[in-house]
Parts: sequence; structure tokens; C-alpha cells
Amino acid sequence: MKDSVQTKTPCFSLGKLVAKAYLWALLIILYSPILIIAIFSFTEAKVLGNWTGFSTGLYTNLLSGGVNNMLIKAIENTLLIAVVAATVSTLLGTIAAIGIHNLHGRRKSVVTFLNDIPMLNPDIITGISLFILFVALGISQGYMTVILAHISFCTPYVVLSVMPRLKQMNPNIYEAALDLGATPMQALRKVLMPQLKSGMISGWILSFTLSIDDFAVTLFTKGNAGLETLSTYIYADARKGGLTPELRPLMTIIILAVLLLLVVINLRKKKENE
Repeated sequence: MKDSVQTKTPCFSLGKLVAKAYLWALLIILYSPILIIAIFSFTEAKVLGNWTGFSTGLYTNLLSGGVNNMLIKAIENTLLIAVVAATVSTLLGTIAAIGIHNLHGRRKSVVTFLNDIPMLNPDIITGISLFILFVALGISQGYMTVILAHISFCTPYVVLSVMPRLKQMNPNIYEAALDLGATPMQALRKVLMPQLKSGMISGWILSFTLSIDDFAVTLFTKGNAGLETLSTYIYADARKGGLTPELRPLMTIIILAVLLLLVVINLRKKKENE
């Protein structure tokens, strides 16, 4: 009996070692490019991988506006579109989540399934579909079409973020507010919204990140009026044979901002669970 246990122990240890090695290899593959970009953002070499000495010149150029005007405009467009799309998506997604939550039976299953389809659809399919829709309706493409497109694919994610909070909430709170004389709008604004605040914040942050990250949908819906977002600018810049050096510090700042948001979200969740 002891011999059989002893023979199984090395196999178990080997399996555990392989699993850890695989995990570390995966983490290195995922995060080493990000680390390389962050390291080479502190040198002024035009080519990534060519170290010419430590310098914060690229950060100075980026933050002082001493870069290509097209890049500055692309950053402004990206942030404006992301803020508007995330805000509208959060409002629409929250209302949609409340409506879905109040459905029952087969209708609820069907609507939930329809809400999941945009999240499962490849971005290129969504982009082409919206492009055909805007052309068929005769809508000139530009800021408005890009914002509408971003709202359309961000809203389902907000619904997904708010739904768990609705399931945890006491279902009688809304009816109690109505019985005490509140109008439906007052009950929604003063009773439901505070209860759903954490889910709405998570949905807004997720929508904001998705909007900044999007490329395919933006490419098909921005038109030919010269509108550029950060993703389309990088694509056009790469096709010229290289990337603007100031993109390295910009990417590093974005990564740090996303990490900060993740820390804030995790701290909020930990505080709520205590």
C-alpha cells in the first residue's frame, strides 16, 4: 500500500510542475510585449528595440503636445467618442436590464438570448452590418455613426454588468416606493439607481474600455471625412512602415490607467463584500 502511494507522488509533482510552467509561459507571452513597450518608452529611439539611453523625452513630447497633430486629434476623438458612448450605453443598458429582469418565462429567455448575440458576434460582422445599415438609410458617416455604432455594441455589456445587481436586490423595494407615493420615475431614480450603482459603474468602465479598444467597427463606420481614432491612426501609421515613437508612452499610460481602474473596481467589490 505504501509503495503504491510513493509511486503516485512523483507523477503528481510532475503534473503540478508542468501546470505551473504552462501558466508562467502563458503569462510571459501575454505580458512581455507590454513590458517591452513600457521599457522602450523611456528612450528616444525611433525604432522599437533600439536603446539609445534613458530619456523621458517621448513623455515630454506627448504631454506637451509636441507630436503630430493627427495623433493629438485622434486621442481627442477617441476619448470623446468613448465618454459619450459609455454614458449613453450605461443609461440604455441599465433601463434594458430592468426591463429584462421584470420579464418572465420564455420572453425573458428570448430577450436575454438576443442581448447576448452582439457580444458573440465578430467585430467585423458588426462593423459591416452597421455600415450597410447607415448606407441604406442614407446617413452620412462620421462622428454620429461611430458613436451610434459604439453604443450598439457596448449596451449589451452594460446589461450583463447590471443584471447580477438586480438579482441580488430585494424585489419589493420598487413596489414599496410606489406604494409610498413615489412616481415610477422617482422610484427609478431614487430607489433603483442607487442600488444598481456599482453595476452601472462597472458597465461604464467596461464600455469605455471597449470603445477605446475598438478598431473594426470604427473602421467601417467612420466614413471618408478624415475622422481618426487612436486605433485607426495606429493602423494607418503601421501601414506606412513604422509607428510614431510617442505611441509607446501613450500605450504605457493607457495600460497604467486600466490597471488603476481594475484596482479600484476590486477594492470596491471587496468593500461591498465585507
